Amino acid sequence: MKNCACSNLNCPVDATLHLIGGKYKSLILWHLTGSVLRHGELQKLIPQATPKMLTQQLRELEKDNLLSRKVYPVVPPKVEYSLTDFGKSLMPILTAMYNWGAAYMRDNGQEIGCSMKLPAEML
Repeated sequence: MKNCACSNLNCPVDATLHLIGGKYKSLILWHLTGSVLRHGELQKLIPQATPKMLTQQLRELEKDNLLSRKVYPVVPPKVEYSLTDFGKSLMPILTAMYNWGAAYMRDNGQEIGCSMKLPAEML
């Protein structure tokens, strides 16, 4: 990906965080795993994100080629989001983060109460 906005990065971890480190980017990517979702559906899955913040994060993910945005020429407008192949390549990282976080929560007596679940193909 030669046209990335990563020319000022010199650390692989920093490069990864540059792409997925936004406030809700990892959650958005996670929920789009194996799914095509509209803005309203993502808003229900990530209720703590304001509509404005969700839109901003979606635009950044699209700019970084992690998700694709398909606009249908209908009224009212219909827009769907899905992962690109490049976005799908992050799933092992996100799965590792989920597993680590789940173990951390269990070890500290916390119950997992969010809408994130491991997709069947990752179990």
